[in-house]
Amino acid sequence: MTTFASGTDTLTRDALTVLQPGFPGTTAPDWLLRRLGEGLASVGLFGRNIASPEQLAALTAQLRTERDDVLVAIDEEGGDVTRLEVRTGSSFPGNHALGAVDDVELTRQVAHELGRRLAECGVNLNWAPSADVNSNPANPVIGVRSFGADPGLVARHTAAYVAGLQSAGVAACTKHFPGHGDTAVDSHHALPRIDVPAEALADRELIPFHAAIGAGSRAIMSAHILVPALDPTHPATLSRRVLTTLLREELGYDGLIVTDGIEMQAVAATYGIERGSVLAIAAGADAICVGGGLADDETVRRLRDALVTAVRTGELPEERLVDAAERVRALARWTASAPAETKTGHAGSDIGLVAARRALRVTGADTFTPLTAAPYVAALTPVANIAVGSETPWGVAAELARLLPGTETGSFSGTDAGQAALAAAGERRIVAVLRDEHRHPWMAAALDTLLAARPDTVVVEMGVPQAPPRGALHLATHGAARVCGRAAAETLTGR
Repeated sequence: MTTFASGTDTLTRDALTVLQPGFPGTTAPDWLLRRLGEGLASVGLFGRNIASPEQLAALTAQLRTERDDVLVAIDEEGGDVTRLEVRTGSSFPGNHALGAVDDVELTRQVAHELGRRLAECGVNLNWAPSADVNSNPANPVIGVRSFGADPGLVARHTAAYVAGLQSAGVAACTKHFPGHGDTAVDSHHALPRIDVPAEALADRELIPFHAAIGAGSRAIMSAHILVPALDPTHPATLSRRVLTTLLREELGYDGLIVTDGIEMQAVAATYGIERGSVLAIAAGADAICVGGGLADDETVRRLRDALVTAVRTGELPEERLVDAAERVRALARWTASAPAETKTGHAGSDIGLVAARRALRVTGADTFTPLTAAPYVAALTPVANIAVGSETPWGVAAELARLLPGTETGSFSGTDAGQAALAAAGERRIVAVLRDEHRHPWMAAALDTLLAARPDTVVVEMGVPQAPPRGALHLATHGAARVCGRAAAETLTGR
């Protein structure tokens, strides 16, 4: 591929403008600052970039010394998917907990406080909320990231979340269009396929996106999913029928369209990231999210050059690239001009904990005596999906240890998890903590083993509570955020 040395001509600047790359480290590398000077308009932040709120504020200030209107994006859903609190767990429950409460004003308040904290750190675009309807219980990547399985519920909470986040001066990016809820494949690994009629999509998946558009969502993220009823050939991210005909023309959306991570295997494995980026912009996307491990100058250069080459060879109409770049700049102008009063709030708000407590569902409380002695917490731990990551702690052990010093814990998985947990617990009372028992036969079998040997075992389900409640006490937290663990620990100890 030809390399274009100039970073100043209009075509090259527009090609840089539509990229949203990540980068390693907690300070901006020289190459990133240089690219901002050449036309790059956005950067994406992940857990690897964040050590503390103070460090994050310094990082975003560093970016703005090079470009004062830079879009600083983050994947901060709250709940299981957190970047601000990647090493401690989130102060906010995720969407499934908010949907379980079903109080749209509470959802708005949570999103506003999350947005306030992001704005305080200099972040002005959040790749959230997930508007996916969790219609397939076997979904390995959405689950508690969804408000629920009812389209109406998901729609009203999506709208409330968008309004709350944007009232704090942070642009919402509603995802994953046209809906990732009815999949059994994780698009980080392969291409999911949704085989439902267009009418079913309109009555289910698209309802929350209608609501998001009505609420003024400044951005919408495309999904790397194949929906043959809409386009039998191309995944949504690369489909003009999905992004331009459906989203732009039929739904009337006029904001920024962002792709999901272009390095995800659902696109990269078939098309490669360069060709995928060109096809996405041609289809109607305005910005290419580049996350994952592709966080270097070489990747940015390759994608920039691929777009420039596509325009020069006639594969990508130049007016389409110009339009995409202008939509990026328009969003940057909105974030820069958000009214100052919307960026103020009250530090230290505990609205996240309030929401987590309200989301808790308890079965068996009538006969349960609160714990007074330190228990053994057996975490039945599935493999974390890439969106959640493995570095964020989850469970109730840390919060129980704070209330009942001496609490011990272990992580168990696989066919012998139940016996291993029994052996590790000894005579101590067992608190079994799980995520999505209904999706993991080994987990259900381990719980069978624990309850057969120790009927007084307490069960805390921190995923989607699809399996029937069982145990001496059953708590459904509707998410594994730190505040969900705290709410459960309070109930277990009667605090």
